[in-house]
This record gives sequence, structure tokens and C-alpha cells, in this order.
Amino acid sequence: MCAGGAPPPHVDDLARAIAELEGAQREAADQLRWIWSATSDLYPALLRAGVRVARCHDLELTEALLLGYAGRWGEPRSPAAAQARAQGRPVPPDPLRPGAEPPGFAQGALFETQAAPALRIQDLLGVYEDQQRRIKETEHPGRFRMLVAAESAGALIAAEMGHAGLPWRADVHDELMRELLGPPQPVGPPRRLAELTAEVNAAFGTRGLHPDSPAEVVRAFARAGVEIPNTRAWVLRRVEHPAVAPLLEFKELYRIWTAHGWAWCDAWVRDGRFRPEYVAGGVVSGRWATRGGGALQVPKVVRRAVIADPGWRFVVADAGQLEPRVLAAVSGDERLARAAAAGDLYAALATDSFDGDRAKAKVALLGAMYGQTGGDAIPALAVLRRHYPTAFEYVEAAARTGESGGLVRSWLGRTCPPASGAPRDAGLDPPDEVAPPPGRARGRFTRNFVIQATAAEWALVLLATLRTALAGTPAELVLFVHDEVVVHCPAEQAEQVAAAVHECAATAGRMLFGASEVRFPLDVSVVGSYAEAK
Repeated sequence: MCAGGAPPPHVDDLARAIAELEGAQREAADQLRWIWSATSDLYPALLRAGVRVARCHDLELTEALLLGYAGRWGEPRSPAAAQARAQGRPVPPDPLRPGAEPPGFAQGALFETQAAPALRIQDLLGVYEDQQRRIKETEHPGRFRMLVAAESAGALIAAEMGHAGLPWRADVHDELMRELLGPPQPVGPPRRLAELTAEVNAAFGTRGLHPDSPAEVVRAFARAGVEIPNTRAWVLRRVEHPAVAPLLEFKELYRIWTAHGWAWCDAWVRDGRFRPEYVAGGVVSGRWATRGGGALQVPKVVRRAVIADPGWRFVVADAGQLEPRVLAAVSGDERLARAAAAGDLYAALATDSFDGDRAKAKVALLGAMYGQTGGDAIPALAVLRRHYPTAFEYVEAAARTGESGGLVRSWLGRTCPPASGAPRDAGLDPPDEVAPPPGRARGRFTRNFVIQATAAEWALVLLATLRTALAGTPAELVLFVHDEVVVHCPAEQAEQVAAAVHECAATAGRMLFGASEVRFPLDVSVVGSYAEAK
């Protein structure tokens, strides 16, 4: 094991040390693990120096997991804080980190950032040893150890993905924007948005209404005798009024223009790559977030600009029906597990218990996981409760715990925040998930947390095993969105990568759930453009 502080005063020296040690211990690579305070602080600079790390233990991410497990979610998690906590001294706050402003943005110069307290290598190793002791004291130390390893591996992958970047054709992006919005204007919105604004105003018989203002739109509908609670698309689609069609089109195009338009491309795409900063474990369920760039929310229509390099392909793998399969695995419901051994879980469920009605089976399973209690879900849930009582009780127990203000855990041990939990980090895109207050709303949160957080763990283990499988090849992980993985590789390697993805999905299932009958099939596409993936 090796240790390093954060941030390193001389990245080049650290890079040389890592290269020499990993080169000297190439045959023992499985045993070599770097211990450092925060991967996000150190690893990007090492990647720029040409150094890749095989394995690491991220002290900050591990401390956050252990604090959450102990019911102390959100407390300072830096190595300095962990050391002070272990020694019974006053715990310093976590240092502020600089934001992830894209090139050309001067925001970083406007705010002071606080450097992390420098710790000696002995101090870092002391924190590591204390964390290992606390991991042994968890209810399932083997599982928790896997969670820590997966979280640390995820942090390495997040940095590597940001470094590699997602191939992005700025010229195709410009053509796409012009096709959707018309040419950009020197002042104000593009032509198509201006046209739609005029159509909305004409439909209401007004002048000067701004369709991007929900308050103005709600008032306009009220004047027309239509009461709506908000301007969400599903609400507007139920309204009969001539303003609805242009308003829906405006909302969709306005979102593309502001989130992924020309200014976004200028800010985030450079040298043919989109390079956001991924935040491993950025939301409470363990899912990733990003700081700027919206990499986790790229609209399908914009994906046409994501084109593989000449002679290369994308291998896009999507885990379908992941959360229902996770429920089958974690609950131990044998009948549901048998259904989850099939390719289409909902179809198998329908044949087994819902008279062949796949839609009803899907409503029942999703209703159980998300706490839907009304409408068509009521009779479907009754069937689910009767035929799959173990799975049904698993999420019901999690809901009852949440309603009473208690804490629930994922399969590997990630713990939900308390009802009074607050975001642990700011500036994330999308924002951090925050647990709702006690009561039925929190029950819905906790019943899904035990499933969604475990699904995130499965995805992390898949990523970590895939990273190992691709090591030493030209293939690179370039995008990860919850349960979808994108690999960029030479065309001749694409089938090999596709096979590796399938094998790693099976391996992730075995590592987490042992000999469970549940299978985790993937839809895998080999495409030249991300938009072509099924």
C-alpha cells in the first residue's frame, strides 16, 4: 500500500513515484493500492501527467460512507476531520473546493477556496487503519468492504472519464441547433423560440407574455378560464387550449437552447471532447452527479452530435429493468427471483400471476417500489402482495422504517440520510437528493432507497470489473448514466468489448448476490453515433 496527501505540492514527483512503484510491482498489481485523501483532488492532475492508477482507497468517500452508517450523515469527512474525531479533538469543517468552471469562465477568480490541512503520510495511514477497524464493526463487513472498494474505483473511473472526454462534433452540434432553433441571433433568443413566443401570445390574445415564466403562463391560463397548478408538460397535455402546442414546443426547445445550446458547446466542448466533472457518489443513493455540463441529462436529440472517432465505435450497454431485478435479489423472494431469471421480467411476471397482462404486472412492481397507492395500482398491488409476499414486505418494511424516522441501508451498507438531512455538497448538476421529512413522503423515499442505492452498487461493480477487463486496451469508458455505460473503442475491438460488458454484468450480479437465480441482462448496441443506440 502507498499513501499520498491532497492536494500534492509536486504532482510530477508523485506521478513519477506511482509510475516507478507500479512498474516495479507489475506482477503484484492486484495487491498495490494507493491510499489518499480524495481521488477528485489528486487523480485528474496525475492523468494529465500521463499516470493511471490501478486501485485506490479514497479516505473521504469511505469516511462519508462510515459516517452515514453510524447515523452521522453529512458530518465533515476529510482525513483531518476523521483524525480529529478519532482522537476526540474538535472536528474541523471540510475544506471548500473550487468549482468546476469550464475554460473561459472567470468565476474561480471571484471566490476564495480553502486548502485542505496538510497531513503526514503516517496520519493518512492512521485514518485508513481506523476506517478498516470501523468497517469490521459493521453488520456485514464483507459487503461494506465491497462498497468501499466500488466507491473508490468509481472515483477513479469518474476522473478518467472526465479526462478522456465524450467525443463530440461541434460542427454537427451547430447544424443540429440551427435545424431545431434557427440561426443564433445577436441579441435575444433564436428565431424559432421567437416565433413560438409570438404564437403563444397570439393564442392567449396577449402581448409581452414570456413562455419561459411559469408564473406568467399560469396567470394567462387563469385569465382564459383554465386553472392549472403548474406548467409541467404532463399537466399542459391535459389542457385543451390553442396555446398548449406552441408552449410545449417552446419548453422543449428552450431547455435545449439554455442547457445544451451554442454557449454550452463553447464552454464545455474542446478538442473534440465534452469533458464534465463527474462526482462519484454525488447523490444520497450513491448515483453520480456532475458539476456543470449536464452530462447525465443529454437530450436524445442532441446525442446526434456524439459521434465516434473515424475507425472507432461506441459500445452502449443499458441495464433494462434493473431496479425490479434488484428487488428480486435483495428480498429473497424465490418466486420473483424465478421470474427475474427470464429476459423480460414483466412478461414473466404477467404469465406467472397477472393473466398475461404485462402492463398490469409492471404497474404493480413499480408501484411497490415507488409507493404508488392509487388508481390502477390498487388491484395490481393486491395481486403482487398475494403472490410475492416476501418482496412486497421488503419494501413495505423499508417504508415503515422511514415513516417512523428510522434509517435504511442498501445491500452493501450505504445508509440513507436522516429525515433532517441536508445536501452534503453544493453546485451539483443534477442537485443532491435530499430525504423528505418524516411521514408517508419519507416512507416513499426509504422504500425506494433500498432498491435504488443497491442498483447503484451493482452498476458501480459492473463499471469496476469492466475497467479491469479493458485495462491495457485502447478502449475507454466515456459515459456512465445510472444504468447505462458507453465505451469508445476501435471498431475491430467492438465485439470483444460487447462480450466483456455482458460478462461483467453477470460477474457484478454474482459478486453482490451470490448464487441468486436473478439475471441482469443488458441491451448492447455497437454504433457510430450515440443517437443510434437502441
